[in-house]
Amino acid sequence: MRLDASSTAALDIVRSGVMSDSEAVRTALREAAARRRVRSSIVEEVRRLAADEDDREEMRIIREQMAELAPQPPE
Repeated sequence: MRLDASSTAALDIVRSGVMSDSEAVRTALREAAARRRVRSSIVEEVRRLAADEDDREEMRIIREQMAELAPQPPE
C-alpha cells in the first residue's frame, strides 16, 4: 500500500515513534470506530429528545421565560 504525503504524516503522528505501522493503523482504526460510536449515540440522543413532547414543551416554557428576562432594546 502506498500512502500520499498527508497520510504518511498522519501515520507518523499515530506511530509516535514507538509503534509499528501495523500497530498504528490498528490503533487509528479503533479510535475512528470509537468516535463514530460516540457520534452515533449523540445523534440517537438528539432524535430521542426531539421526539419527547414533554421535553419540547419544557424548553418552550424556558425560552419564553428567558425572553421575558432579556433586556428590551432602547426605543
